[in-house]
Formats: sequence, C-alpha cells, structure tokens
Amino acid sequence: MKQKQLNVIETKAREWLLDRGVKVQDIAELTYHLQRSYFPHLTIEDCIRHVEKVLSKREVQNGILTGIQLDRLTEKGLLDEPLQSMLKKDEGLYGIDEVVALSILNVYGSIGLTNYGYIDKQKPGILSRLNDKSTGDCHTFLDDIVGAIAAAAASRLAHNSDVTPTS
Repeated sequence: MKQKQLNVIETKAREWLLDRGVKVQDIAELTYHLQRSYFPHLTIEDCIRHVEKVLSKREVQNGILTGIQLDRLTEKGLLDEPLQSMLKKDEGLYGIDEVVALSILNVYGSIGLTNYGYIDKQKPGILSRLNDKSTGDCHTFLDDIVGAIAAAAASRLAHNSDVTPTS
C-alpha cells in the first residue's frame, strides 16, 4: 500500500509539472547548462537520468505539489491579502519560495546551493519563461522548484560521476 501511495504522489507531481509546461527535458537542459563545462563528455541523456532520480524523491514531490498548488491558488485570486499580492508580484522579500527550493537542494548536499544560486540568477532555458510576468501565469514557486531540481540533479551528477570534473 505504501509503495502505491508513493507512486500516486510521484505521478501527480510529474503531471502537475507537465500541466504547467515543464518537461523533464527542460530541467535536464538546465542541468546540462550547469555541468557541461566540468564534464566534457556529458550528454543530455545523462542529465535526464539524474533529473529522473531527483524527481523520484518524496521531498522533491512534496515541494512540487505544494508550490504548484500555491501558484494555482494565486492565479485564481484565492489567497487572502497580503499573501495574494505578494505571491502575484513574486515579491523579492517574500523568500518562502526559495525555502521550498532549499528543501529540494538539501537532499543532495551543499554543492546544490551554489548551482541553484547561479541558475536562479541567470534564468536560462525554461526559467526565463517561468519568470516572465507578462503571461499572467503565476510561477512564484515553480521557477524556484525547477531551478532547484536542476541544481540537485547537477549535484547528484557531480557526486556520482566516475569522471573527475575539469575546471
């Protein structure tokens, strides 16, 4: 029974990512962006494999479900003020979205924090779209979650690689 419940949660987390326009490939491309200069033979398939492992973690699934639900409620205007306005604007001092991201990063160690900080600042790939406020969609939590998954996958890759990274 416990295994079935976990599969339901993982399945739902993956569905919600897809519903929000985020594919595993998109996250893998971010991971590739973070690690390609350190691992010259790195492939996108390697990155997909590591993203898949990160997505299999319950803590990550919980973060995805929680963050996306809050983003959805914000889009519908269903939160009380002042939280509604803070999340709609993705207010810089709010910070709880980054706390959810940190819960994902903690699964794979401190190197993930550095990777996350870099990718959160650069906003490459899918992060650029998720951070675009002109669409009317709210991704206050999702952009940080996706960046954290990519950073965690990059950390996992670095920790599990049998290749010594170049610098």
